[in-house]
Amino acid sequence: MGTKAEVQGVVVSDKMDQSVVVAVERRVRHALYGKIQRRTSKFMAHDPANDAKMGDVVAIVETRPLSRRKRWAVTRVVERAQVI
Repeated sequence: MGTKAEVQGVVVSDKMDQSVVVAVERRVRHALYGKIQRRTSKFMAHDPANDAKMGDVVAIVETRPLSRRKRWAVTRVVERAQVI
């Protein structure tokens, strides 16, 4: 058993109970033209304490399937969103 993947992303939705949607951005080089592009993947993550709010940067880790779409869990809030 290896270590589980941990990635950081921004919370884009916190409307559900104990769940958040996290957008993870990665940079990919175009195969033919070589231009660097930003690709975004959205993951549903388990947040049992309802601690993460919209705009927060969070770290998520792979876990067993918790529901039909949830396979990730929030481990910690890296940076809080600025309150205006």
